[in-house]
Amino acid sequence: MNLLQQIEREQVEKLAANRPVPKFEPGDMVRVMVRVIEGERERVQAFEGVCIARKNAGINSNFTLRKISYGEGVERVFPLYSPRITAIEVVRRGVVRRAKLYYLRGRTGKRARIVERARSSLRPAAEAAPASTNPE
Repeated sequence: MNLLQQIEREQVEKLAANRPVPKFEPGDMVRVMVRVIEGERERVQAFEGVCIARKNAGINSNFTLRKISYGEGVERVFPLYSPRITAIEVVRRGVVRRAKLYYLRGRTGKRARIVERARSSLRPAAEAAPASTNPE
């Protein structure tokens, strides 16, 4: 590992310690809270959409979200470790078979839906085996 890669890795670890990044993949519905500066005011704006692409490249990692706003498709690329991002939250998980979901650009309405990933119904071992009620 050369010096540049080592410095980038240290920066990624430092940024991830300040604002933890949740694990999400293409197909997941993600809500990103972004600081927006309008004139002299600064506010936090939420952008919620389907993750259609993710690029993992160390400190240069980014992801693309797509949503439909007033009938118009809107895509936005976010740098994963941007200081403008205050929070990333996974709203729901989706099942897809591709790493890049660019085909969603040509689809509208129900054709653009992504099936939600089923939650695992695994329970702890203590709950799975109920105690017997016969006192002997």
